[in-house]
Amino acid sequence: MKNENKKIIAICYDFDKTLSPSDSSFDFGYFDKLNINNMDFWNEINAHETLKKVDSTSAYLYYTLQKAKDLNKELTYQDFLDYGKNAWFYNGVEQWFNRINKYAKKQGYKIEHYIISSGVKEVLSNTKIAKYFKKIYASSYIYDDNNHPIWPAYIVNYTNKTQYLYRIKKNILEESDERVNERLMGNNVHIPFENMIYIGDSLTDIPCMSIIYKRGGTSIGVYDEIPSHKDLVLKLYRNKRINYYAFADYSENSELDNIVKNAIDTIIKRDNI
Repeated sequence: MKNENKKIIAICYDFDKTLSPSDSSFDFGYFDKLNINNMDFWNEINAHETLKKVDSTSAYLYYTLQKAKDLNKELTYQDFLDYGKNAWFYNGVEQWFNRINKYAKKQGYKIEHYIISSGVKEVLSNTKIAKYFKKIYASSYIYDDNNHPIWPAYIVNYTNKTQYLYRIKKNILEESDERVNERLMGNNVHIPFENMIYIGDSLTDIPCMSIIYKRGGTSIGVYDEIPSHKDLVLKLYRNKRINYYAFADYSENSELDNIVKNAIDTIIKRDNI
């Protein structure tokens, strides 16, 4: 049962190709530091006989460290933070959060923003927009005493992304908190699924999109100028994985802006019935 005193809406985002045109967190400096081509990097992973048998997120997290080692390049925690400073975004993203927050606030509602991404948390947590998120869920590393990354601490892939929706729903936000598996009693739900909006772009977002779609929330697929990206979200729409799709333009009065505002209006009207 929903706590009717909680007038909160969650907007959850993937990062790469959703908020940023980047293909990965490493576009912001890693490839430059190692002086390698990003396509070559991903092709090497795909061609690596061992990594072909490994979860794709685990594979790239491992190969990131191995490639630097092979090239005698030192990676540090600070490197990842610096990459975050260099992040670039789709049109309107940097102004998006304040505008959407104000839109909901005028109607007595609060927006909580979350990232759920397979990218590197250390990078995402130091971008210009990081301050707008209540929580950033992403893959991360363990570091040695000299702040060198040595092993993945958390791996966020398409299947386990969904656990973070339940964390948001229950307001049990820390990744290591096992209470997320406990059943909620009474009206202790922080944000019900129908009060969530999920914005993503790719196959890794499908489990989250499907949960939100099926539970009465709003799932939105975004795409850019690359034709195959639009083809993918169209397929998701036809397969009833998402409610809407739009070009990844976050500026005021864009199609995406209007879709999200309409979703907010729908949630508020439903809550008031």
